[in-house]
Amino acid sequence: MARAAFDVVGIGNAIADVIAPADEGFLDRENLVKAAMTLIDAERAADLYERIGAGVESSGGSAGNTMAAIASLGGRGAYIGLVRDDRLGRAFRHDITAIGVRFDTPAATAGPGTGRCLVLVTADGQRTMATYLGAAVELGPEDVDESVVAGAQVTYLEGYLYDQPRAKAAFQRAAEVAHAAGRQVALSLSDPFCVARHRESFRALVTGSIDILFANEAEICMLYETEDFAAAAEAARKHVAIAALTCGAAGSVILSRSDTHQIAAVPVGRVVDTTGAGDLYAAGVLFGLTSGRPLPMCGAIGSLCAAEIISHVGARPAVSLATLLAQSGLG
Repeated sequence: MARAAFDVVGIGNAIADVIAPADEGFLDRENLVKAAMTLIDAERAADLYERIGAGVESSGGSAGNTMAAIASLGGRGAYIGLVRDDRLGRAFRHDITAIGVRFDTPAATAGPGTGRCLVLVTADGQRTMATYLGAAVELGPEDVDESVVAGAQVTYLEGYLYDQPRAKAAFQRAAEVAHAAGRQVALSLSDPFCVARHRESFRALVTGSIDILFANEAEICMLYETEDFAAAAEAARKHVAIAALTCGAAGSVILSRSDTHQIAAVPVGRVVDTTGAGDLYAAGVLFGLTSGRPLPMCGAIGSLCAAEIISHVGARPAVSLATLLAQSGLG
C-alpha cells in the first residue's frame, strides 16, 4: 500500500461558531435543550443572534475542530465540507488552511449562506447549540474528493452531518473509497438527539462501514437503546475494531476486540467551556492511532487535548498541542 498522503481527512458541517455566555433562563425562554444541539432555520438564527450577548466568532464545526487539533498536534490533515462564497465562508477557509489543513472543496456560488452555530455557554461550562446548517447541508457524494479519501489513513465522519440524505450518500461513498484503498473509517456519533433521529441507519452504518467509533455515554446508550453503559460498550465492541467512549470527568474507555483500557481525565483547574471537548478528544486519539501509538497512549493524548479545550472559551486550541504533548511526556 502506498504511504498515506494524510493521517486523517475529516468530513463534516463547515460552519462558523458564535460563542456567547447565557443563563438558564434564556435557554428556557428560547426552548433550547441544555447541553444539546438544536437545528434552526435562517430566520431563527438571525433572531437569536440579535438577542444573545457579546460573543466570540470563530471557524468551527465538529470535524473542523478535530482537524484543527490534529494539525496543532503535528499531524497531516485534510477537510471536506461545503461553505458559500460569502464572508463567513472565506473566513472558514482562511482559518482552517492557515493552520495547515488542506481544504479544497469548492465554495457554493448559489443557495444558502455559510452555516453558523450559536454556542450558548452557561456558568457551569456546559454548551447549548442552536445550529443553522446553511450551505453545509448541500454536501453530497460528488463533493467527496476520492483521491484525498484514498490517500488518508483514516476518514473521520461527523455524525451531525448525517441529518441530510445527500450527506448519508456522501458518507457511504467515502467509506467505500476508503475501504477499497485499504484505509480505515471513523465516526463520531456527535449528539444523542442526532442518534435518536437516525438510530437504525446509524446502526447499519456502524455495523457495516465503521472501524473506529467515538461517542459519549448518552450517545452510545441511545444507539443501543439501553441505560446500561457497560452493555452498550460491549455491543459496540462487537461491531467496530475500536470504540473510544467518553465519560466526562470520569475519563474515557477505549475498547478493542479483546482489550479494554480505562483512561483517566486530565485534571483542569476550572472548566470554562466544554465546547469541542469531544472533538479534541477524537483528535488526540486519531493522532495517536495514525502515528502508531498503543491504545492507552492514544486515550491519554485524547484526554490531554480535551483538557486544553475546556480550560478556555472556544473550540480550537489556544496553545500548540504539539508543545503541550512534548511537555506532558507523551510526545
